[in-house]
Parts: sequence; C-alpha cells; structure tokens
Amino acid sequence: MAHRVTGVLIFFFLFVHVLDTALVRVSPETYDETVAIYKTPLVNLMEYGLVAAVLFHALNGLRVVAVDFWSKGAKYQKQMLWTVMTIWGVLMAGAFYPVLRHTLHTLFGS
Repeated sequence: MAHRVTGVLIFFFLFVHVLDTALVRVSPETYDETVAIYKTPLVNLMEYGLVAAVLFHALNGLRVVAVDFWSKGAKYQKQMLWTVMTIWGVLMAGAFYPVLRHTLHTLFGS
C-alpha cells in the first residue's frame, strides 16, 4: 500500500514540477514568484517528504523485484521489508540536515 501511495505522490510532484517549469515561458514574473514560495520552510519540509517518498519507493521497489523474481523472495519478504525500513531510516537521518538546512537556519538562526 505504501509503495502505491509514494508512487502517486511522486507522480503528482512531477506533474506540478512540469507545470511550474512551464511558467517560465508563459510568465517569467509568475515563475519567479513561484520559486520564491519554494524557499519557504513549509515547502522545504515538503521537500524532505519528497526525499522520503522517493527513497522508500526506490528501496521498496527493489524488494518487490526480489520477491517477484527471486525463487526464495516470498519466503524472505518480511526480513527484506525490515531491511528496507532500516536502510530507509538511516538514509533519512543522514538527509535530515542537508535537506532541511535552509529551514533550520531560517527558524533557529545560524
């Protein structure tokens, strides 16, 4: 279920990304205003959520491939899920400061 949800979220991000990038040809001023909105702490938190969704979707996708194409995949799917969650947690912890640096500096100073 989470794999599908993250896939849909990533799709909507890509859709919005294509639309906002297309703004530069329609109205450069509107594009600049949109980019300014992207520099807010709320959007930065959403970027961290995007990183979480992409990482989970990618790692879990590898697990799904292993379950489907490895003869013992179904037998070890629970262990593989815990492995995916552990790797995801470690990578998300490592991404915390690099992704949220701007927001942390904005809210708490340098």
